[in-house]
Amino acid sequence: MFNYDWFHGAGLRRQTEEAKNRCAARKFPEARKSKKGNGDAEYQKYKDELETRTILYLKDGLSYEMREIADIGISSALAFECTPVDENYQVGAYVIVVPFEDIARVEVFAVHPDEKPQENIRIPGFKAATGEGRD
Repeated sequence: MFNYDWFHGAGLRRQTEEAKNRCAARKFPEARKSKKGNGDAEYQKYKDELETRTILYLKDGLSYEMREIADIGISSALAFECTPVDENYQVGAYVIVVPFEDIARVEVFAVHPDEKPQENIRIPGFKAATGEGRD
C-alpha cells in the first residue's frame, strides 16, 4: 500500500488535506452542508490556520511523528526526520529510514492552534528519560 509515490506524490498531501477539510467542517458544519466552504472567508481562514501532525505506525509496534520527509536519494524506503517525545532528545535531529513494507498505517491529525490539547500526546518510539532504549 505505502510506497515512494504515496509519500512523495499526492497520497500524503490528499490525506493531509482531507484531515484539514474534516477539522474545518467540524467547526463550521453549515459551510460543509451548504457546499460553500471554499467561499466562506471565516471557514477558509480557520482551515488555513490548521496545523497537522503526521504519525507513522510500524508493524513492529513502534510509532513516530514525522516532522519532515528527508530526501536522501533512496526510493526503496521512507527517510524522514522524526520528532522525539523526550525533551532530552529534542536538541538534535533524528533521521529515520523505514522500509515501506514495515509501515502499518499513517495518521494525520489536524487541529487549530487555539484548540490544541494542553497535554502532549505521547507517541511511542523513544523511552522517556530512562535510557533503556525504545518502546
